[in-house]
Amino acid sequence: MTVLEVKHLKKSFGSIEAVRDISFSVNAGEVFTIIGPNGAGKTTTLEMIEGLVPPDQGEIRFQDLTWDKDAVAIKKKIGVQPQSSAMFDLLTPKENLDLFATFYDQPKSTEEILELINLTEHRNNLVKQLSGGQRQRLAIGLAMISNPEILFLDEPTTGLDPQARRNIWDIILQLKSLGKTIILTTHYMEEAEKLSDRVCIVDQGNIVTLDSPSSLIEKLTKEREVSLSFHDEKTTIEAEHFSKNLDSVIRTEREDTTLKLWTMKPEDSLHDLFQFTKENDYHVEQVSIREMSLEDVFIAYTGKEWRD
Repeated sequence: MTVLEVKHLKKSFGSIEAVRDISFSVNAGEVFTIIGPNGAGKTTTLEMIEGLVPPDQGEIRFQDLTWDKDAVAIKKKIGVQPQSSAMFDLLTPKENLDLFATFYDQPKSTEEILELINLTEHRNNLVKQLSGGQRQRLAIGLAMISNPEILFLDEPTTGLDPQARRNIWDIILQLKSLGKTIILTTHYMEEAEKLSDRVCIVDQGNIVTLDSPSSLIEKLTKEREVSLSFHDEKTTIEAEHFSKNLDSVIRTEREDTTLKLWTMKPEDSLHDLFQFTKENDYHVEQVSIREMSLEDVFIAYTGKEWRD
């Protein structure tokens, strides 16, 4: 079931076209992730959908609800965790949640939220004493206090250490298991790949591709990168020469004692290579196969690394 539909959104700020033409739909219960370089238009797109910024053109529908006619009803359906969250540093997490709960007719239980975001033990500490990860978890809790059907998370793990980031991942997956629909923006490719049902790559105000992470990776290429390390450079040169004559190998690259080769059939390539090294009594010190990732997809479609 489609819970959100966006058609031909456009937004300019003076002469800058932040969003040129964005259209997509989001299904109930999925994690839908928008990724793109800085300045690609993803945050502006999110702010228009959230009702914070009016679009110049386009349509935003939450099933049969629109911002023009049903703003109050939409606000009851959505929860928003912006990049910069407003919370009271001199109150505790419980006091912040209790305060935000008074804004809604049927808020979710503060104790349930504290357990969900794993802040029960810190419920009575001042917010200013919390770590960055704990503050981000509280920000998600504040977005959840209205018990929304759809949750918007704008770069919820930016600046966090790997452990704190994975704690946020656990919360997002738990919310998904509760049937919540989550619309996420992120700078982290691994995060998008791990969490998302579908990924929307945005660049220069347009959608360049949209699909599940696995489908995007599969569409990119079926090539696999195989890396082998040898004891000395002479052996590496001979192994490269042998590899270039294999039908299964597309191309090779050598650096010192490391040989990289790209192949559509890694099993066949490795079988032939290991037979060659065994016959010549060559020692392979290390071997690895690298799968293509969402980062490879991102670079292929946008033609660039992350912009600062």
